[in-house]
Amino acid sequence: MSSTEARRPGVMAVTSGKGGVGKTFLSANLAAALARRGRRVLVLDADLGLANLDVVLNLHPKTTLHDVFTGKCHLEDAILPAPGGFSVLLAGSGLVEYSRLTPEVREQLQRIIDTLAPRFDHILLDTGAGISDVVLYAVSLADEVLVLATPEPTSMTDAYATIKVLATQQQRRAIRLVVNQVGRIGEGRVIRDQLQLVVDKFVAPMLPEAGAAPVLELIGEVPLDPAVREAMQKRQLLVEMLPGSAAARAVDAIAAKIAP
Repeated sequence: MSSTEARRPGVMAVTSGKGGVGKTFLSANLAAALARRGRRVLVLDADLGLANLDVVLNLHPKTTLHDVFTGKCHLEDAILPAPGGFSVLLAGSGLVEYSRLTPEVREQLQRIIDTLAPRFDHILLDTGAGISDVVLYAVSLADEVLVLATPEPTSMTDAYATIKVLATQQQRRAIRLVVNQVGRIGEGRVIRDQLQLVVDKFVAPMLPEAGAAPVLELIGEVPLDPAVREAMQKRQLLVEMLPGSAAARAVDAIAAKIAP
């Protein structure tokens, strides 16, 4: 599934090996933090089978990616303003027909990203969790990959599995890492080092070039913070509702690394 020729600068896939680690929360709040820095940002809900970006943002779209795919509306009509000053392209939830990678899904996603990439400084692809064909294809269209993990052993195991597939199938050699729900400062660095050690030991020998194991760049750690749950329950962006909270400041620091 190598499609490096299809990747576009400014397009970042936000992905994870495991569901429930805060991927959509990070995508939405990171988009708002980037928009605050004067960047033109679009979040594309690439979790085609189990989309929930609309729920997180408390949006009730009349048009979604499904309508674009089926020709019921133009792409322009499906791009909506979101709270936080960025744009969104929502997928609509429960679309089982898009949980498989069909030629139509491939063609439509490629076309949409090709069309939109020149118009935005950053496009964040909020992918599904895991390593399904749809997830991997969406990731293959991105110039950069951000893998989100938590300190839970299952999350770390699944993050490693994702990194291994991205290294072997897509020849990824640089992967950005964010560790969510850390209990103490510095825990993200420990987890990054543990993952890098395993990648160097087990993934590097699988690659054709010696010394070509992917380098994991820790670009942030987000602390366990009750403010996150509060914002999610109210369907508001944390960086807007409680910008001084520890988690909001952490997300803003990640945005500063992406868009210095």
